[in-house]
Amino acid sequence: MPNLRQLLAAHAPLLLIDAASARIQVGLLRAGTPARWASSGEESGVGVFRCLDELGVQPDEAGAFVFCDGPGSVLGIRTVAMALRTWTMLKPRPMFAYHSLALVAQAIGRPEVHVIADARRDTWHCLAMGEPLRRVPTGELRGELIMPDGFRHWTPLPEGVARSPYILAELLPRVQEQDLFRVVETPDAFLHEEPSYVTWTPQIHRAP
Repeated sequence: MPNLRQLLAAHAPLLLIDAASARIQVGLLRAGTPARWASSGEESGVGVFRCLDELGVQPDEAGAFVFCDGPGSVLGIRTVAMALRTWTMLKPRPMFAYHSLALVAQAIGRPEVHVIADARRDTWHCLAMGEPLRRVPTGELRGELIMPDGFRHWTPLPEGVARSPYILAELLPRVQEQDLFRVVETPDAFLHEEPSYVTWTPQIHRAP
């Protein structure tokens, strides 16, 4: 797994798109120069392109794409994934994914902190520095808990959870040497496991 410094050396300029939170963030990253950022509070299908317009960037200018595959807004992430598939079909480029909670945990740099995001049905995505991403029931959460700002939740927040800014322009410089990025060929939203489906046999309803 490469780190950000390696990606910049090999593939710059990088076009980074993160739609995990309620605020879309798009960055154009080059080696040796300050990153340029734009953000939008609009829905992802509009917000991503607003950001590209603000930056004055066309997708075909990127040497590689970097995106957040979750946890976070599944709709936002899948909208970005669909755009990346289209752009790389027109002009093949490498694609790299990262986990939002891993980025926050490494930027905080304290192993005792557990970074969480809603996983529905009274469970939480949970990650601490040096540990794998897990799905944990609310009643089993322990220790210091932090949830990134802008991440929606349907389950009531656990007692004592603190909020942490999710601003990539501030987080990424703290993790340039961390191996957070994975090569992906078919971008999509992160899933703990593949969905399973129950076979249903249709039957004609008959009156008793």
